[in-house]
Formats: sequence, C-alpha cells, structure tokens
Amino acid sequence: MTSGRITGIGGIFVTCKDKEALTKWYQDILGVPWDGYGSNFAFRDNLIPNEAYSLWSAFPDDTDYLAPSTKEFMINFRVDDLKAFLETLKGKGVETVGEMLDEPYGKFAWIMDPEGTKIELWEQVGPFPTEECAAEELGE
Repeated sequence: MTSGRITGIGGIFVTCKDKEALTKWYQDILGVPWDGYGSNFAFRDNLIPNEAYSLWSAFPDDTDYLAPSTKEFMINFRVDDLKAFLETLKGKGVETVGEMLDEPYGKFAWIMDPEGTKIELWEQVGPFPTEECAAEELGE
C-alpha cells in the first residue's frame, strides 16, 4: 500500500455566531461529547497503533482559522504520510497555505480547492488531546 494518501475524514469545522451555544446544543440535543477542541469520534485504524478519531468543531464566526477561504466550513482530511502527500500535491501544482504545523497530536497542512474552500490535511501522530491541553493551547 502506498503512503502519502488521504485515509478518511479527519474533521468538519464550521463557523457560528455563538460557539458556546452551538456546542451546548450539540452536546444536549445530539449527545455529542466535547473535549475542549471539539467532539471526538474514536475508532480503530489498522494503520495507527493508538486510537484514531475524527472531530466536529465550531469556531466563532470572526475566526481567521479558515482564512483565506470565505466559506463557513472547512473539511479536514486524514492523511497517512503528510510529507509524502504534500510532495504529491506539489507535483500536481497545488500550493500550500502557510507552513506545515507539527503538534504533539498531529501534523497539519492546508490547501485551497478550486472553489476557494480551505482544506486541512492532518496526519495523526498522538492520542486524543485532553480538555486541559486544549484550554492551555487556547490560552483559557
């Protein structure tokens, strides 16, 4: 099996007017858990020795995290080898948005699709981030 490919949806990110209210609605009405980053949906992946997860997360509507896209959502794709995949994309003329980010729980890079939607590419390298880790990272 070739490395440097998309393996599934890593997450869906939406903007909203009231992040706390929307997150609470997802928790109370749909029973979606919250860990400080978003709602993790755990699963096992044969390619990853630890537990894998996908994420739903809301951002305030004034966030610049989805920039330069003006869309109200961003799709995060899981990638098995981010560096190899970025080289493949570069060979196809796709440019990254910003620099690759390397966090304890994953490597991240961003591209834009032809319609102007920002796409986040994510290689999971660690376990779930904890709520305490999220609060610390967000300066809360």
